[in-house]
Amino acid sequence: MKPDDPLLKILACPLDKGPLRLVPGEREALYNPRLRRRYPVLDGIPQLLPSSGEQLSEEEHEKLLGLLGPEEPGPATGPDEGGAAGPGEREDPTP
Repeated sequence: MKPDDPLLKILACPLDKGPLRLVPGEREALYNPRLRRRYPVLDGIPQLLPSSGEQLSEEEHEKLLGLLGPEEPGPATGPDEGGAAGPGEREDPTP
């Protein structure tokens, strides 16, 4: 995989459904820094089963973050970002 691979934008962690970061190198992987889990990429195919993930220690986590650099900001998806009303919400504020 390459850092600009469009697949990276749609892949998500199987546990928290959040974005993953590519760990380049000989032991290519996808990393979830929130849960400190690393998923291997074998022959260009991400192994994203929960059982495929490897829990990293604090030391390994810090080392990986140093290698990856700062996280790129993602799109805003908070509840105050506008858009369609969620379940139980009304789009029209008038009673």
